[in-house]
Amino acid sequence: MQKFILRVRRFLESEDGPTAVEYAVMLALIVVVCLTTIQSLGTNANATFQSVSTAIQTANS
Repeated sequence: MQKFILRVRRFLESEDGPTAVEYAVMLALIVVVCLTTIQSLGTNANATFQSVSTAIQTANS
């Protein structure tokens, strides 16, 4: 039991735990930004393809 308490105390005193949490939060924010950007680009690309498709259909009629 003393080893467990010693390990918990070392973990709480060390800087590794908070640093890992900070990196995890940064990674989560980066993933959110990437997903939002990809979704925006996909929406814009879809609008462009729809516009081209409509122009081609109009030219063929």
